[in-house]
Amino acid sequence: MGKRYEEVETDTGTILRYKRHENGGGMISPGAWVDPSAYVSRSGYVEAGAHVSANAWIGAGTWVDSGASVEAGARLGAAVHVGRGATVGRGARVGSNTRIGIGASVRAGATVPGDAMIAGASLQEVA
Repeated sequence: MGKRYEEVETDTGTILRYKRHENGGGMISPGAWVDPSAYVSRSGYVEAGAHVSANAWIGAGTWVDSGASVEAGARLGAAVHVGRGATVGRGARVGSNTRIGIGASVRAGATVPGDAMIAGASLQEVA
């Protein structure tokens, strides 16, 4: 069995340690909470203070920033950024390469296409 953590050096020289999530092998910062049933892709990150609920799916290269929340059953595509304090509602679907801004909210059940930018306002549904 390989090591269960990774160390990353920031631009300022600070060393951050992440543990590997059991379901998918994604990187989870100390202080983050990720439900055991959630999937976090091996190249996904969940930062301290973030919350990922049951059966959520975090795609490759996706970053869930500090204080953000991904609710139950939400699915985030590849290379999504969920900004600080943002919320992705229960069962929402977020396409790849989407940026969800600081404090923004994607409502429960919403569908967001790939390459979208959501800035500080709630999104009910984009079709």
